[in-house]
Amino acid sequence: QVQLVESGGGWVQPGGSLRLSCAASGRIFGISTMGWYRQAPGKQRELVATITKSSSTNYADSVKGRFTISRDNAKNTVYLQMNSLKPEDTAVYYCNLAFESVVGPYDYWGQGTQVTVSS
Repeated sequence: QVQLVESGGGWVQPGGSLRLSCAASGRIFGISTMGWYRQAPGKQRELVATITKSSSTNYADSVKGRFTISRDNAKNTVYLQMNSLKPEDTAVYYCNLAFESVVGPYDYWGQGTQVTVSS
């Protein structure tokens, strides 16, 4: 069983920075793809960034050049450094762990952390 616990959300002014963290329990963190997704009020959940077990990264066009995803396998933790934040980045941010096993895919979500960007 895997549990994901996000932290680091909060309020920040436009142009500011925040770093989100997601700590994972269990033994499959190091062989899983980790991701950050977000959901704004009235909108569907969308991909923000992913990082594979070999640390290949992928970003939504809207955050390229501003956000950086990274992972520390020794700490079972994935991070999202968010710089130059905009009001449209306001959302609940969710951590995701995706793992392909021989018996099928596994998909876990954290509880979410609120990020609010406003003046």
